[in-house]
Order: sequence, then C-alpha cells, then structure tokens
Amino acid sequence: MFIVKYRKIFFTISIITIALSFFAMATKGFNAGIDFKGGSIIEVSYDKRPDVETLTKALEKAGFEGARVQMAGESDVMVKTRALSEVERQNLSSTLAIKGLQMEEKQFSSIGPTIGKELRSKAWYAIILVILGIVLFIAYAFRHVSEPISSWKYGMITTATLLHDIIVPAGVFVWLGKEVDVLFIVALLSIMGVSVHDTIVVFDRIRENLRLKVSNDFATTVGTSLRQTFTRSINTSLTVMIVLATLFFFGPASTKDFSLILWIGIAVGTYSSVFIASPLLVVLEKRQSR
Repeated sequence: MFIVKYRKIFFTISIITIALSFFAMATKGFNAGIDFKGGSIIEVSYDKRPDVETLTKALEKAGFEGARVQMAGESDVMVKTRALSEVERQNLSSTLAIKGLQMEEKQFSSIGPTIGKELRSKAWYAIILVILGIVLFIAYAFRHVSEPISSWKYGMITTATLLHDIIVPAGVFVWLGKEVDVLFIVALLSIMGVSVHDTIVVFDRIRENLRLKVSNDFATTVGTSLRQTFTRSINTSLTVMIVLATLFFFGPASTKDFSLILWIGIAVGTYSSVFIASPLLVVLEKRQSR
C-alpha cells in the first residue's frame, strides 16, 4: 500500500509538526487557566447583555486589570480574574452591575494557587498513568506475537504515537493562545483513548494476517492490513469530527475550546494510527533483519 511505500513523507510531516509544536511551547508558553494557577471566576446573567468592550473597560476602571471576559449562552457572562477576597468579590459583582441593566449573579468560585499546583501535578500523573496502562495492555494483548516484531515493540510504537497525538494539539492550542484548564487535560486523555483504539484495530489486523500468513514479506502484510482497515478508521473519525464541528459552531461558548482540541486531536490521532504507527513497525522489522 502507498502508506508503507511513502512512509518517509508521512514521518517527515509528523516531525515538522512536532518541531513546530515544541517551538510554540518554548516561545509562547502555556496560557494556564485558573484551574492550574489559581484565581476566581464569576458567572452573571443580564436581561440585555452588554458587549465585551463595555465590561472590560468597567473592570479595568475598578482595578481588575487582566480580567478575562467570556460570553456564554445568550445572556450569560463569565469573568475570570485573580484570586479575590470577599471585599473584592463584592466590588467585582457591583462593577458588573452595569447601570440600567438587570443582572443576576449565578455562581462564583475561587481556586487558590496551592490547589492549582496540586491539580497541575495530578494532571501530569493522569497522563503518564494512562500511557503506561495502555503500553502494558498492548504488550499483554500481543504477547503471542513474537515474529517478526516482539510484542513490547508494539507497545513502544503506541507510546510514540500517543505522545505525537497530544504534543501536536497542545502545540496548536499554545499557538492559538487558548487557555489550558481541566477540560484541556480531559480532552487530551480522550484523544489518547480514541487514538489507541484506532491503532489497536490496525495492529490486531496485522496480527491476524501474520497468523494467516497472507505474505512472507512483513511490509506487504502491513500494507494489506492497512488497506483492510483504512476505510473503517477514516469513516469512524470523520463521524466523530462532524459531531465535534457541530458542537463547536452551534454549542455553548464554554465547550468551544474543548470541542476544538478534541477535533484537532482526533484528526491527528487518526493520521498517526494509519500513517505513522504501522509504517514504524516496518522500519523496526527492516532494521532488525539487517
């Protein structure tokens, strides 16, 4: 299949995108949300919602420089700012009560910097544990496959593609200046789950074709397996991506970033499962046969 034949082109594309992602992370850095750095968030509702510029000017005048104003739904507004005392909270609420407009405070929450640091650590632990669990599962599931590639190499390649699948979406988010919060981590974990599912489907077909001895050439076996699973992988991902695109364009503002990173991640994950993971098996097989 052409994917195996032209694997160097696909590897090059991935290397370039990963390099650009790391460049964005190194130069711009992550825009951590209040979940990770601490802060306060207030959600209010208006009978006639003012525009972002009006609210931003009012907040700056009241001493809330750097506060982020985000529209939600048809009449709600969310304001994210630094951690506030009770007096500052009351001042913020009064500032948002624009003269001539009816306002209702729906919720207020605050996260201290210590809790934010703890959440950040747990997020990293969650990602590492998920990757480790996936690797161990694949190594176990493919334990009877030893020729021409050992089972642990399937797990190693899966790890490489999973890292690829979270680095690229993260790099895109950094480049776009999007805020990184708990939903961002949930999205990355979801991306890994979808990506590893597609990878296992292809790997399982390779294992089956090795058992059936469809060819004495490993590259041909991999190409045949990719051809047999290609349509299924693409169609499944496209279906999910259409749903996510609908959520992004027509869903509430609070889920736009979440649906965007999932959309990017599933696209990247499908690419890596089809164009990267299996061709890497061919590369390892050729190197060990030398």
